[in-house]
Amino acid sequence: MALPPTVRVKLSSEAAGAIAITPVVAQELPVRELVERALGAVGKDEPRIREILLRGTLVSGATRFRWAGWEADAESLRELLATFPDADPTLPFAPARCVRAALRGGRHPIEIPREAAGRKSLFARATFWDALMEAVGASAAYAGYSYRERADRYLRQFDAAETARLRAAAGAAPYATLRAQIQTAAFTSAELYVTRRD
Repeated sequence: MALPPTVRVKLSSEAAGAIAITPVVAQELPVRELVERALGAVGKDEPRIREILLRGTLVSGATRFRWAGWEADAESLRELLATFPDADPTLPFAPARCVRAALRGGRHPIEIPREAAGRKSLFARATFWDALMEAVGASAAYAGYSYRERADRYLRQFDAAETARLRAAAGAAPYATLRAQIQTAAFTSAELYVTRRD
């Protein structure tokens, strides 16, 4: 069966917590958006995406999507998948298009959106984002394309001296919680998300 332009889906919450009754919401979702959510879960794996469409269920984040499954036409699905980006290891790290970083290595990652870390705190000459991009430099390693984030992923390991410099630069972060996390939580690397040019 050819891909329909839209799919009627039922959305329900999968959030962990106490037993609760959550409302189920039905809506028409463009098939491209549904396939993009499947890409976020399994990557550009055509057989697995066909299986998801046939099964009629997908969990994305804290939301469960359910619909009347169907056997997707292989050629139509292949054409749609071709419109989504592929991983490209030849792309160099581009700090100007980096939109988010996560410092990793401890129990919990420290999530750092550019818009938060790119703001100057009072009396600061530079931002924490500037210090982070300087530490990452051109040596971030390509780690694939994230369909969930709509961005290329890069990884950068830090040595002890670089970690210490980042902790010292945390004073430039405008939010007390973010400053405290960078100064006290364990981290050894950064995962960075870079959007592509349109």
